[in-house]
Order: sequence, then C-alpha cells, then structure tokens
Amino acid sequence: MAQQVGPERPGDETGALLAFLEDQREAIRRATLGLTEEQARQRPCASGLSLGGLLKHTAETEQGWLARAQGVAPDIARTPENWNESHVLLDGETLADTRAYGEKVARDPEEWIRSRPGLDETFPLPKAPWFPDADGVSLRWLLLHLIRENARHAGHADILREQLDGETAYSLATREG
Repeated sequence: MAQQVGPERPGDETGALLAFLEDQREAIRRATLGLTEEQARQRPCASGLSLGGLLKHTAETEQGWLARAQGVAPDIARTPENWNESHVLLDGETLADTRAYGEKVARDPEEWIRSRPGLDETFPLPKAPWFPDADGVSLRWLLLHLIRENARHAGHADILREQLDGETAYSLATREG
C-alpha cells in the first residue's frame, strides 16, 4: 500500500510542504504503474493529455521553477510554439526514462531549499503574463505552487488511467509493493 503523508515535525513547515509535494508527485507516478509504452502515449479523453506526457510535464515544470529560484535559466525553455512538446512523449522518449527523469528532478529541491535561510526568501521572475509578480515570489509560494500543479495533474492522471484500463488510484495503491 502507498505510504501516506505523515504528520510533520512540529515547526518544520519546510518538511511538511516537501512531504505534500512528494505525495502528489507519487500520485502521478503511481498512475503510470504497469503501463505499456503505447498506453503511456494514449490520449483517452478529449483533452489530449496522456499519462506519459503528464509525468514529463510535471518534472519539466518543477525543474524550471527550481532553476528560476536558484537564479539560473531553466534547462528547457518553453515557448508558445513548443509548449505542447512538454505534454507528450516525443519519439525516443520512453516511459521508463521519463519516470527516471522525474525521480531525479524530485531529489533536487529538498537539499537546496533546506540550505536556504528560510521560506520567506524571494526570487525574481521574468515579466510575463503567466508569472504572478515580476518583483518575486517566496520559496513558500514556490512549494505551494508545485503542490498545486502536481495535485491538479494527479487528478488528471487518475481520470486518464481509469479511462485506459479501469484502474483507480485506490486499486493502484494497493497493488504497489
């Protein structure tokens, strides 16, 4: 059975936020358990989303936000012209590789965020209509945003998986080792 987020240590707000973020990441990973490459690419709903694409998109999104917080340019520059590439597995991208990439990306934030003076530390954002404030956001906002982003897509993943083969979040959680 999947391990649930436990109570945080009193006063460890960072630990609580990181634990909830990992819980939502795991929900998306769990939705891909036992899928074939073909199933990972299927788009069973009108939205055009696939489970492999969601897994890729959430990892790329998290990697991009962490890079901004660290003051470096994201490795993957998404533009309106190539935005859809982050939502699908491209030729040569496999579900296994995408899972490994997501797991690597998930390891990066905890150590770095815990090394910072606190969650009130801010970082600037480029001026763009999709960013909330060019003057900056806090690390707390960043973690809450990543939890929200992953939770939204975890819900999408549940629906996609159920459409593919009838598996639900509950049945997949009990199937895990």
